[in-house]
Formats: sequence, C-alpha cells, structure tokens
Amino acid sequence: MLLIRWKKELSWEVRISGSKNAALPILWAALMLNWKVKLNNMPKIWDVKTFLDILEGIGVVYSWEGTTLNFDSSNINNENLNFEKIKKIRSSIFLLSPLLHFFGNIKIPFPGGCSIGKRPIDAHLNWLEAIWYNYTFENDEIILDWNLKTWEKILNWGFWVSSTENLIVANVLRPGNTIIKSAAIEPHVMNLISFLRTAWADIKIRYNHEIIVTWVEKLTDNFEFDIVSDYIEAGTYMIIWALASKEYIDIANARIEDLYVFIEKLKEAWVKVEDLWNDKLRVFKANSLKGIQIQTNIFPWFPTDLQSPFAILQSQADWISKIHEVLFEWRLNFLVELEKMRANVAVMNPHEALIFGPNKLKGWVTVTSWDLRAWAAMVIAWLIAEWETKVTNVEYIYRGYEDFINKLKNLWADLEEVND
Repeated sequence: MLLIRWKKELSWEVRISGSKNAALPILWAALMLNWKVKLNNMPKIWDVKTFLDILEGIGVVYSWEGTTLNFDSSNINNENLNFEKIKKIRSSIFLLSPLLHFFGNIKIPFPGGCSIGKRPIDAHLNWLEAIWYNYTFENDEIILDWNLKTWEKILNWGFWVSSTENLIVANVLRPGNTIIKSAAIEPHVMNLISFLRTAWADIKIRYNHEIIVTWVEKLTDNFEFDIVSDYIEAGTYMIIWALASKEYIDIANARIEDLYVFIEKLKEAWVKVEDLWNDKLRVFKANSLKGIQIQTNIFPWFPTDLQSPFAILQSQADWISKIHEVLFEWRLNFLVELEKMRANVAVMNPHEALIFGPNKLKGWVTVTSWDLRAWAAMVIAWLIAEWETKVTNVEYIYRGYEDFINKLKNLWADLEEVND
C-alpha cells in the first residue's frame, strides 16, 4: 500500500520521463534489427523491466547507462520464452511480429494487462491472418505459423493503437507493400515509425489516418534513438499541480504539442497554464474550478489514459461534470473508490458518469486501484484529501510511471509504502 499522512502544498519542478507506450513497441521493433541499438530516455518501469526479462530469456543482451539502454538482439532464439512473465503484461503481444519473422512459428500464452474492459487480441490475430499467417488455440495458448505471401495488401484497422503498431512492424520486411487505413496516429505510434525510419524502413503517413509501409530488404543497426517523453505522465502532473501546488509548478519535457485538447480542457475548467520555453509548461494552482464535460477519443482528441486523473479535477469543480468514456467500458469503475472518499458521483452506464461538486474528499479510508491510470488518479485524490489515505495495488504505479513516488517526495509530498 501507499500511505499519505497529511496534505502538503507541493512546489518545485518535475521532469517528465520516457513514454511507456512508446518504449515497449520500440523495444520489440528493435528485435527486427537483429543487432545493436542504443535507446535513450528509456523509462525504468516494471513493464519495461518485465519485457526485458522476457527478451533476455530468448537471447537478448542489454545494459543500462543511466536512462540509456544498450540493446543487442543478434543472438535471439525461440526456445526459452517465460510464459509466466508474458501473462503479466499486455505488451507481450508485441513479440508476435519479430518472432514470426525470424522463426516462422511461435506459441505464447494470452497476455495480461490492466482491467479496463475488453481489449481482445482478435485484432492482432486477424491482421496476421490477413497477411497469411495461420493461428490456432490450444488451452490458454496461441499457436501461430508461417504462410506468408508476397502481395500488396490493404487493411482497414479501426484506429487500434497496439494492432496498428504490430501491423507496421510485421510488414517492414515483408515482400510487398501494405496500406493501413484507419490507423492509429498517437504520439507513441509516431515515435515507433520514427525509430523504424531511422533504421531505414520505408513508411509514409497520410493524415487521413493512413499509413503506407513499403518493403525493404534489410534494416540498419548501430544507431542511437530517443524515446519520446510521456505525454500521459505530463498530463497527470498537470492535474496534480492544479490541485495540490502551493502556487505553481513547472513541467519540463511536457509534450505540449501532444496535449493540445487536454490543455484546452484544463483551461475550460479555469486552470491557468502558461507555455514557457523549450517544451516547458507552468501550471498554476486553481483556487476555483468550473464543471465541464470531457469525452475520450482517439488521438488527437482527449486521451482515455487521462480520463481517470481528470475525474479528480472534476470532483473539485463547481456544479456538474460529465465523463463520456468512448473506448473502454470498465474504466469508470474506479469511481466506486472515489465514492469511499465521500465524492458525489453517479455512473450512468459503462461509458458515462456524472460528478457533482465540489467535494471535500475524506481520508481515513483504504482505496484500491483498477488499473495504473486509476491508481494515479487515486494518488491525486489523497493528495488533496483530509487525513490519511491508503491506496492498495501499489505495483500498478511502478508499471507505468518512472520513479513516481520519489518525484512526489521531491515536491514535498509526505508519503511512504506500508505493508498494511
């Protein structure tokens, strides 16, 4: 559990770490180089470490220099996949493309992940089938084998992020051109494409959500690449500053260009935000807030990963706020935990909720988390609550936010991990 003892007004500056959602697919795409690469700004989070443990079992050699990861996949094999660790993280689905490319067949268990609703792997399996791979199920395992053909292929993919990423990687070395329509263009997808382009992949982007992958015979290696900073982490800290700062706090590496709609929603709720210089943002404490409506959607609209932290901001606003969660039907479940802290909320259906504010949140209660973004939301809630609050499932925060607890301590938050 994580325990906060009393409210403090936070101050100083925070620097945003590398993006979890960019780091994981780039790690898996680095396998396609089948040699060495240096990855800068790699976040040291549990999902990355778990994924590296899985890769180490199949022959990857890596080392750390601060937040730079030296990565060597020149001796990968398909013999020692750690099924238990694969079950822990959803990003293990990213293993499909490179291992199928090199070995022609693979057997893995169904991947794990957060409990935020249905995120079936059908999309991943269907696109593999569309480029002529075969798959079958055996108990809780997926078996895939090679039936790859050299043809041009046009695929319409419905804006799913991870399956768009998997499609891109699966086709950079497949003979024949691939056109992905209705592709996701989130910042982490763009970072993956930049990585592959640095490795000499031929990928074009049309901003009608169309991505064109043209076959190349070989990818280059032995280069450095920067993982983009995490715009979800930046948005999370913006909400913390608006609610819990002494006066204002500055955010370095804020990814302002990726958060335009989110920042406009902050301003609509009467949060003062100033763009400083060199991707630095100053967020001021909000002494009064206005209730507003948010609706999550695909990039560049309001990010679903910032919906639950934003709900804490809405709980402090005057009058009625509304959340419309378009993408995931379980993501509003965490509001039950907010009710334990005396927030006045009404879940209308799996995708819509109302929050009646402002609410004086009460501590002396133990709350839990449903996923890593809801965990960050509950941390924000107890930062502004009266008295002590305990939040269980502390492991969630280590999965998605680098050094989150120490960053808050450095801003004068009084918190610690406890056993009960």
